[in-house]
Amino acid sequence: MKTKLTDLLGIEYPIIQGAMAVVSNSTLAVAVSEAGGAGIIGAGGHDVQWVIDEVTKAKSMTKKPFGANIVLMAEQKEAIIDAVCQLKPKFVTFGAGNPVPYIEKIKKAGIIAIPVVANLKQAKKVEAAGADGIVIEGLEAGGHIGRVTLMALMTNIIPNVAIPVIAAGGIVDNRGLKAALAMGASGVQMGSRFFVSEECPAHVNAKLKVVEATDLDSVVLGHTIRHDVRGIRSRFTDEYLKIEFSDAPRSSLSGRMKGVYAKAVCDGDVENGFIQIGQSLDPIKSILSCKEIIKNMIQG
Repeated sequence: MKTKLTDLLGIEYPIIQGAMAVVSNSTLAVAVSEAGGAGIIGAGGHDVQWVIDEVTKAKSMTKKPFGANIVLMAEQKEAIIDAVCQLKPKFVTFGAGNPVPYIEKIKKAGIIAIPVVANLKQAKKVEAAGADGIVIEGLEAGGHIGRVTLMALMTNIIPNVAIPVIAAGGIVDNRGLKAALAMGASGVQMGSRFFVSEECPAHVNAKLKVVEATDLDSVVLGHTIRHDVRGIRSRFTDEYLKIEFSDAPRSSLSGRMKGVYAKAVCDGDVENGFIQIGQSLDPIKSILSCKEIIKNMIQG
């Protein structure tokens, strides 16, 4: 399968793995890359030494292209960017901040720069700054989200930029891949489907919670304070939403989300924790290897 994305990254299939905080390590990234896609090591939730160790491990485990994701609101972002420029993964994706000041530095290090954007204005801004491609992420995605659907983003952005566009948000099967390609995208990014993979280090309780979830189990927290985060309904989310949509002051929400992601994903407490996962839940029926996931994606 040949697209602008496969040409840009030197990969077999136009599929990249979304960066998920805590769990996007070298094992997961390498499994995706070895299966013909492009894995990503996610710096979110980690310090610079962890990033150095995981990128180094991945380079020793595969010769296939893989990337790193940099969270631009992280305290150690400058040190992480410096480390990544030294280690030179094939590409870098950026999220949660303005990537423009860092695109030139990444490219001078010989690394492909692919920011994540949530609207047309951002897309044009990073293209003008020299981005090699962009990920457009709809509100169907898991974790911190914008307020525009992927269909609308593809409609608005793809005809107005020249660089490769990677569609993200709610894509978990080959129907999503075919739809994105039909709309003019050069490939897709998937996080949720790879979260429920054998190689992902997330707690098995969290993976099974996703497998058992229905389309009505997707909830968004923080909408009233413009801090939208999507995940799966749990005891924690019920309590949070009850407070959020009550007459309680907005300050009563402060700090309530701290640690709940790790509680679910690392400790396996899926009722008192919060699994940040995308909206397309029904097709995720089993825990598969990354190789099987990609095979299923390209069938047909």
